[in-house]
Amino acid sequence: MVAEKDGSSPPKLTGERPPQQQQPLGQLRRTKQQVTDGFTVKAMMRNTVVRGPPVAGAFKERPTKPTAFRKFYERGDFPIALEHDTRGNKIAWKVEIEKLDYHHYLPLFFDGLCEMTFPYEFFARQGIHDMLEHGGNKILPVIPQLIIPIKNALNLRNRQVICITLKVLQHLVVSADMVGEALVPYYRQILPILNIFKNMNVNSGDGIDYSQQKRENIGDLIQETLEAFERYGGEDAYINIKYMVPTYQSCLLN
Repeated sequence: MVAEKDGSSPPKLTGERPPQQQQPLGQLRRTKQQVTDGFTVKAMMRNTVVRGPPVAGAFKERPTKPTAFRKFYERGDFPIALEHDTRGNKIAWKVEIEKLDYHHYLPLFFDGLCEMTFPYEFFARQGIHDMLEHGGNKILPVIPQLIIPIKNALNLRNRQVICITLKVLQHLVVSADMVGEALVPYYRQILPILNIFKNMNVNSGDGIDYSQQKRENIGDLIQETLEAFERYGGEDAYINIKYMVPTYQSCLLN
């Protein structure tokens, strides 16, 4: 009888299979993950990925629509022409600006704020500044007719259009007496877009931000416009601005 060596394995029984290593179930059978919307029955199932919320699109540009200003300009109803000089282009008025019917022409020029192609955008914006500069007492009665064109221009959410509209608003507030106070009841139509873009400032770090020199930084222009509203809007201006733009800080009270 042969003696067994130390450390040797016990004899295998006849018909016994060697043990097999078991792999995790996930490696043996991989199931496809399905994507579904939240708050549905499928969202509670296994191997389901819930799709995130859609983009709100608050900063997305809106398409432009044909304006009444373009139609009137193409028909030749405006008493204006393009004049060239050494400093660039300017408007040559065929009649005296003080004699214009502001109830008819000023809302049409404000409607042209939505234009972004030459020469419509040039005539509309330069014409507005010329009429505000020489309007005087004719501007105040037309304020209610200007709100919808201003709102339409801001609602385009186009950066260039917003900057030009803000400059027009700053000029409008100081164009005549009581205009700033007349705009206070219409803050609910004008200020929501300003509240969205208020913090959109260019962070250039140590670089040079040339948009500040050109006054094309939306955040700075909105701050300037809100401060002009408060200065010329009377005693009720600040509380109405604060209601629509909660992060605004008074430039007079502080």
